[in-house]
Amino acid sequence: MDYSTLLVEEQDGVTTVTVSRPSARNALSGRVLAELDHFLSGVLVGPAPRGIILTAAPGPAFIAGADIREMAVMTPEEGVRFGALGQRVTRLLEEVPCPVVACVDGYALGGGCEVVLACDFAYATRRAVFGQPEVVLGLIPGFGGCVRLQRLVGPAAARELIYTGRHVDAAEAARLGLVTAVFDDRDEMLAAARAVLGRISGNSATAVALAKAAVHASGGTTVAAGLAFELDAFREAFTTDDMREGTAAFLAKRRPVFPGAVPPVGAREPLLHD
Repeated sequence: MDYSTLLVEEQDGVTTVTVSRPSARNALSGRVLAELDHFLSGVLVGPAPRGIILTAAPGPAFIAGADIREMAVMTPEEGVRFGALGQRVTRLLEEVPCPVVACVDGYALGGGCEVVLACDFAYATRRAVFGQPEVVLGLIPGFGGCVRLQRLVGPAAARELIYTGRHVDAAEAARLGLVTAVFDDRDEMLAAARAVLGRISGNSATAVALAKAAVHASGGTTVAAGLAFELDAFREAFTTDDMREGTAAFLAKRRPVFPGAVPPVGAREPLLHD
């Protein structure tokens, strides 16, 4: 697929995906969702990058929401197909084996907020704004917001945000747990995202993928079911070369050399045995 709404760049094993529809405040049209679907499906079946940064073209909005001009004329059947595509994209963000960091600068509303919720974690600038204002349009969140928001901020806070449709600034989003860290500007935020993914890149990609799968599979299920999935993933880790290398390196008091891992740059915290 030739992307017309996405910019995809790779540097040092990290792929930056930029939603680029500045004339429409980067709104999620059917075309944007189809291109995200194509890209993420490729990551799922092909060699995955060490990490993904999901951001948007500079402007007043990260992703202002789903494309209202398209939705306004949709039939119920077309709306279902559109919602299903949005849900597929957000599920793929969870299912790709590498960590995905959302970098939010400006408005992340409606579908934009739902995309953020599906990423592993989010960084934001001080001018970021979040919200699920679908009720103002006579709609409800349809790309996973009703499901994921309550798991992140708790049921009561999620109900209040969804029922009122109100916006929250970056500081409140951090207090609620919507974002992990807030930065002064876009460049500082993106640098921090690259740094954290660089740190993750020094670890076992297999172990990170197994941990991501266990975290997502256990969210919203019973403790017993979550523990059962975690134990299966734990067992899977014992079958990998990465586990053998990691434990051997620990016992030999050296740093592990995992296949494809990026050597750490600069100072980092000492290993347990240092």
